[in-house]
Parts: sequence; structure tokens; C-alpha cells
Amino acid sequence: MMAGAARVFVVDDDASVRKSLGRVITSAGYTVELFASAREFLACPPPTGPCCLVLDVRMPGVTGLDLQKTLAGAVHRVPVVFVTGHGDISMSVTALKGGAVDFLTKPFDKKALLDAIARALAKDTRDLATEARIGNIQARAKLLTARESQVFALVVTGMLNKQIASELGVGEKTVKAHRARVMEKMRAGSVAELVRLADGVGIIVTAA
Repeated sequence: MMAGAARVFVVDDDASVRKSLGRVITSAGYTVELFASAREFLACPPPTGPCCLVLDVRMPGVTGLDLQKTLAGAVHRVPVVFVTGHGDISMSVTALKGGAVDFLTKPFDKKALLDAIARALAKDTRDLATEARIGNIQARAKLLTARESQVFALVVTGMLNKQIASELGVGEKTVKAHRARVMEKMRAGSVAELVRLADGVGIIVTAA
């Protein structure tokens, strides 16, 4: 991933630290946006594309850990790299258990910061790709009728057409027709591919 294609948000109430972090991150080729508080960051539109958050822990009002909890409830969770001059083990454990990519104590090495950012952005890129794939699968599944959805759920368990027909109380020819439409709408070339797609719509695949 090209550095310039990613955005790094810095949230720190100390203006000098904020600017210093901005210079370091910009020098690595990233697009940087600076915020003086968690509320200022939350007031902006949700980010799109690969990004991460470099976040101070101790801030007046909404703290870094408070912001992390708020972001955890978002549709897409932005990866967080914590930076602090007043950290302790309890804080770092809370941050990392909350999904933070790293917890750096000031003063920290420039390379350590940039390495943490690179890991965070790589994670976000993977997460966005996974979300896009699942969203695409779910969009296809919405095209299925209620009966086709039932057939889909039974096909991926490995049941034969006659078994599905018996389960649903319909004719085997009807099942074949529904099955063909499921394969077409889900754009699956095989049952194995349909099984892989089933995970994206929350269908738990078990042996028949």
C-alpha cells in the first residue's frame, strides 16, 4: 500500500506534541490530520479508506481510552496507536485489550511510531477488504427469495436435492430450480464456493 493513499489522524491536546507527531508522520509520506481533542475528532465525518488513529491517553474531558470505547461501537473500527507521557501498566492493558495496535510511552523512537502506524494501516486495509467482501456477499443474498434462502442454507450442509425436498415438503424438481437460482444469484460456480459464501451471510455450515 502506498503511504500517500492512507490517512493518519493525530489526537493530542498538547499543541507542540501534536505538531511534532504531524511532522514525523508526514515525513513518512502519509496524509496527516491533527485534532486537539477527542470531541473535535468525533465531530468530523467518518473516515473512508485506509486510516489509523494516533491517540493520546490523558486528555481533558473525553480521554483517549474513552474515545477508543466510543469507536469500538462504530460500523468500522479504526485501528488505534496510543501515545502517552503518563502511561502505566493498567492503562496499557486496557488499551490493548480494547484492540489497540500498540501503546507507546513518550519519549519513543521515531521508528517505533512509524512501525506501529504501518501495522495499524495494514490491519485497516485487511479489515476494509474483508468488510467489502462480506458486504458484497450480503447484497447478493438479499436477492434471494425466502424459499431460495432456505434452499441455500440446506445445500451448504451437504444435503442432496431429494433430502432438501423432503425437509421442505416440496418436489425434487422444485428444489433443483431453486438451487439453480441460488447458484446464479450468489454467483457461485460450485457447492464448495457456495459454502465459502455462506460464512459471509452468517450461515453456520454443519455436516448433514
